[in-house]
Amino acid sequence: MHDIERYLNVRSAYGASFGPEGERLSFLMDTTGVPQVWTIDEPGSWPEQRTFYDERVTFASWSPERPELVFGMDEGGNERQQLFRYDPDTGEVTALTGMPDAKHRWGGWSHDGERIAFTSNRRDESVFDVYVQGRAETGAEAELLHEGDGWLTLGGWSPDDERLLVSEAYSNFDQDVSVLDVESGEVTHLTPHEGTVRFQSASWSPDGESVYLVSDRQSDTLDLWRVDVESGEFSLVVSDDDWEIDGVEIDHDTRRVVYSRNVDGYTELTVGELTAPDRIDPFAEPDIPRGVAGGVSFDPDGERFALTVTTSSDTTNVYVVDAKSGAAERWTRAATAGIPRDSFVEPELVHYPTFDGRKIPAFFSLPQTDTGEGETPVIVDIHGGPESQRRPSFNAVKQYFLAHGYAVFEPNVRGSAGYGKAYGHLDDVENWMDSVADVKAAVEWLYDHPAVDPDRLVAMGGSYGGFMVLAAMTEYPDLWAAGVDIVGIANFVTFLENTGEWRRELREAEYGSLAEDREFLESISPLNNVERIRAPLFVLHGENDPRVPVSEAHQLVAEAEDHVPVRELVFEDEGHGFTKLENRVEAYSQIVEFLDEHV
Repeated sequence: MHDIERYLNVRSAYGASFGPEGERLSFLMDTTGVPQVWTIDEPGSWPEQRTFYDERVTFASWSPERPELVFGMDEGGNERQQLFRYDPDTGEVTALTGMPDAKHRWGGWSHDGERIAFTSNRRDESVFDVYVQGRAETGAEAELLHEGDGWLTLGGWSPDDERLLVSEAYSNFDQDVSVLDVESGEVTHLTPHEGTVRFQSASWSPDGESVYLVSDRQSDTLDLWRVDVESGEFSLVVSDDDWEIDGVEIDHDTRRVVYSRNVDGYTELTVGELTAPDRIDPFAEPDIPRGVAGGVSFDPDGERFALTVTTSSDTTNVYVVDAKSGAAERWTRAATAGIPRDSFVEPELVHYPTFDGRKIPAFFSLPQTDTGEGETPVIVDIHGGPESQRRPSFNAVKQYFLAHGYAVFEPNVRGSAGYGKAYGHLDDVENWMDSVADVKAAVEWLYDHPAVDPDRLVAMGGSYGGFMVLAAMTEYPDLWAAGVDIVGIANFVTFLENTGEWRRELREAEYGSLAEDREFLESISPLNNVERIRAPLFVLHGENDPRVPVSEAHQLVAEAEDHVPVRELVFEDEGHGFTKLENRVEAYSQIVEFLDEHV
């Protein structure tokens, strides 16, 4: 039986991008302990490491015309990403931005490879502007094209390189898409709407006259739409009454299209061709493992595309798919650290009843070893967000717990993404504690399972999931044997007061505002009910966390340690989560030790 350090040495390969000739594929892999850029020339060949930093690389994107790529990197998990250009022939790295106090969000290469685009909050920390700069320019040479007043991201250059797609997020369930003229700076708003409507995954049409995107503008779930840039007229391309169409990628030269559906957490891909502006004729289904797939990148000829595929029982890897036949080949072999692949457990998809009669989806994994009837401890692992979703992807920490006799229960409580607009709004503001009641209902379902020991249940989660852990321990203190809070929110007022300037307005749209909802935010903050916690608590955080400030951990520990056993662990070189291998080993080794002691 392997220890936690061995499991944390299981590797992941993801984020692929084809080189300009289609002969080389770049991707990120964490072999050194943090993600770095690697390249590979053919499936299964030995990859070559290209970057050698102690900090994580966040993405890599090849130029469409030259053998060079741009990659992003922050420092100590502070999320203030900087952009760099890398020449694989010489190994030379050029800093393109050089403004470490600002965030830079990648927007893509122009088709001629002469310019890059990005958004940044370098002018005003609370908002993002649109910038363009030449491939050989650096730092302050970037041209400010458009001053934003919110959370802006770019969807790429038009086929003629004269316009950019700009998305603005007001919340995770409300966005707008506009077209920005690069020469004049004129902005054309494509998606006027009332109320909350999602407009996501925007992509240019091959002729540049329209934009494809997914939206719930006329339904509860995301459908695939086309909007004409000149007239603003919408037309429906693909709809699904039951599940979300959550992404689309288009190759302009071949008119080939890949779009994905999120079916109860599993990805189903459709590959086809635009035979008319509003019609996609499908090809064969891609032959990839059943799990979660995304990050589609076409090769220069549009004949193949690379994507990341992960399953619960195998490591995350890069596959390349023939666009016409659907034949798929795994190009990377992310190592399992010598742990047999057949020891990894697939979860069971379950739907359990909650207090208002609806069914809550969840993934339930039982250890392969028989621990005896009524003797299995369970970790109830709650995702963050809240507009996120626990999906059947590989998680080495989960597999460690399963190998060591713990079951793992992963609920997608109300407010989770992937199940439609109405489900996503069920936990808004005053209804927050209903999602905590869904956790209680999960425990009641576990009580009825013959394998489960009801006296050994653990609440564990990160970020918003950390808040859910603390809320579950204060609202239902008798249910838990222990709790593990990772970068979690303890008090919503202090969290909103101290979070990054660029995030506050976006978070207030989901959580409630300091100006109008302060009393309510105080009432549901676990810190104000901390005396109700009865189970031992472990609190972990990153000193540089720009999302949930480390002060949330400190004030929680100070209040809780008077009446329950509390352990605190803070990493000086981490942010919102732990990315460095040595820190992950220490964090999860201590979590294992904590659970062994108390559970």
